[in-house]
Amino acid sequence: MHVGKQDDKWSVVDYRPEFMDGVIDLILTIQNVEAGLEISLEQQPDLLSIESSYLTAGGGFWIAVNEDGRVVGSIGLQREGVSVSVLKKFFVADGYRGAQAGVAEALFDRLIAFCGLKEIKTIILDTPSIATRSHAFYRKKGFRQIEKSEAPIYYDYPDRNSLLFRLDR
Repeated sequence: MHVGKQDDKWSVVDYRPEFMDGVIDLILTIQNVEAGLEISLEQQPDLLSIESSYLTAGGGFWIAVNEDGRVVGSIGLQREGVSVSVLKKFFVADGYRGAQAGVAEALFDRLIAFCGLKEIKTIILDTPSIATRSHAFYRKKGFRQIEKSEAPIYYDYPDRNSLLFRLDR
């Protein structure tokens, strides 16, 4: 258990089906209420099938949950080949963001540890161009912005004025 801002306690755990509603609520709130992206649940079928979209396909999905059992963060990794994966659904609830809280850092560290175990060498991701705090986080972690043509795999994503990033480990 970690302690963040305002003495909130939270921990990073492997995804379990009982967290699905909390994950969906977290992601849709951030995408649509905070960022105004207007992305529906229907446009993100992986949220209704996390097990088959991430876990049984050789990837992973982790969440941060507070001491009340509320999902306050998420991060997923979809396997796209032997050594390439796509980082998806990386969200942290308001009040749990920033270096002092440590939620994003802990989720990302769990993902990177998984990549080391599974010999994943390249991670790509897309993120809305308006998400400048996210861009700064990714750059700090060694990601570099790329053009779609530079992606090591065919990567189809909903282009909502998105930027594409790549990390080679």
